[in-house]
Amino acid sequence: MKKSNSSIYLPTSTKSAAIRTLLEDAITILSAMGIPMESLSERASERIAMALLAVAGVTTQWKEANASRSVKTRDIITFHNTYFEENISPGSYDDIRRKDLKMLVLSGVVLNSADNPTAATNDPRRGYSLEPHCAALLRTYRTKKWQSSLTEYLQNKVLLNEQLARTRSMLKISVTLPDGVMVELSQGQHNDLQKQIIEEFFPRYGQHCTVLYLGDTANKFLHIDRKTLDSLRFFELQHDELPDIIAYNPHKNWLYLIEAVHSSGPISEIRRLELRNLTKDCTAEIIYVTAFLNRAEFRKWSADIAWETEVWIADNPDHLIHFNFTLAS
Repeated sequence: MKKSNSSIYLPTSTKSAAIRTLLEDAITILSAMGIPMESLSERASERIAMALLAVAGVTTQWKEANASRSVKTRDIITFHNTYFEENISPGSYDDIRRKDLKMLVLSGVVLNSADNPTAATNDPRRGYSLEPHCAALLRTYRTKKWQSSLTEYLQNKVLLNEQLARTRSMLKISVTLPDGVMVELSQGQHNDLQKQIIEEFFPRYGQHCTVLYLGDTANKFLHIDRKTLDSLRFFELQHDELPDIIAYNPHKNWLYLIEAVHSSGPISEIRRLELRNLTKDCTAEIIYVTAFLNRAEFRKWSADIAWETEVWIADNPDHLIHFNFTLAS
């Protein structure tokens, strides 16, 4: 497939020109209606477009869009194979329901089981039909009425891409860094611990610290101060070697290297040696800290923790365990 200027995938070149044009139209329409087509793979984008056409009963022109027809998942497969040069197995009806129709139903473009609302969720006989207002909109595509019809259709609607963006935002963990900058981490126990390190550990044991690096599973360099790290002659940044959090206290010239342990290990003797070798040219004194959510997690890893390092446990935030290492006040 190739991409349009809007980064939406267009149909595969193996299909005939007429089918490519129809599928391209469908992808453009769905994107305009707020379905996040640009986030999909090439094949997923194409299959959702075909699902729309199958439910609408469109084979050549958009004026064919029909809200009165009801189709089952197996009917959709037959439609694909008959009109869109596909060879989809009749046994793939569950993929049609779970993948191809999912966003169409969530967005309200397609109505689910309009003719049989009591059907079981996994019943392959469930019926799908085009929402009437959507059908009317589709019939205006490639006419002078399209743009005004689209504006009217979208009025006062909460679009699917907006709903998904809102959900993703709600699932974020907001973290306020010591300098007041707010960042958002993806959900998970590892990031819950990182939040507590920043908002509970630093006020107690890292006063005057500035966070120079904070990673996230979705964005490995979520927050980074390369300029300060370079000025401290910190090693070349490679995420596989970086600890979870790096912070600097300029008053004491201390650089905190912190591992937030959830599924991965603490600062062991091997990890400490690795970090010490990597930071051999660093001009700051290195403080090694392993953080745990609770004492149960600490007990699982306690035998692996290196000497001359610190341990902090989030559910006992006022205490620091010194493994034969003393921080000067």
